[in-house]
Amino acid sequence: MGAAGGIFAALKRATVALVKGTTTMISTTATWLAFLLFAGTMTYAGIKDVMTMTISNRLVGFLLVAFAVLAPLAGVDLPMIWSSILVASAVLAFTFTFFALGWIGGGDAKLLPVAVLWLGAGLALPFVVCASVLGAVLTLSLMQFRKMPLPVLLQKRAWSSRLHTPQTGIPYGAAMAPAALLLLPESHWFAALL
Repeated sequence: MGAAGGIFAALKRATVALVKGTTTMISTTATWLAFLLFAGTMTYAGIKDVMTMTISNRLVGFLLVAFAVLAPLAGVDLPMIWSSILVASAVLAFTFTFFALGWIGGGDAKLLPVAVLWLGAGLALPFVVCASVLGAVLTLSLMQFRKMPLPVLLQKRAWSSRLHTPQTGIPYGAAMAPAALLLLPESHWFAALL
């Protein structure tokens, strides 16, 4: 009985260590994947917004699903997830109001709260401020760009002609993407990797 008890105890310790190691490996892998997916998708959204003046529902939906899957796997605790959801929902209410007033596009109205969801409640205000400042710089730059004649080389490009047209809006996704990337190292995703 003593030898069998020792074997069971050793087996139990080995199983606990294996489960703990596997859980840590899954958490670390999910965190890296989340970090890279968010950074890559935000970069893509910014570029796509400049090129097409659209941020697709699929892209926003992809970020939502990826967060829902990866946050728990990465070990983000429920209070942090819920606070992020709550703050992102409040931001969504504001951005849809801005959309209804014609101040921003529908894609911008959806991407901003999804980025807040990913960055977390604690970075919501710094992100919105950073995106707003970069958006103002982008707006002023485009206003100046639109006053100048479009170079011949750019006239043949649909995206540059579209950006040059004063009636076209501002691709605020191009401001949100760098704002998100600037704050990502301050997020819980990056902290979990250290």
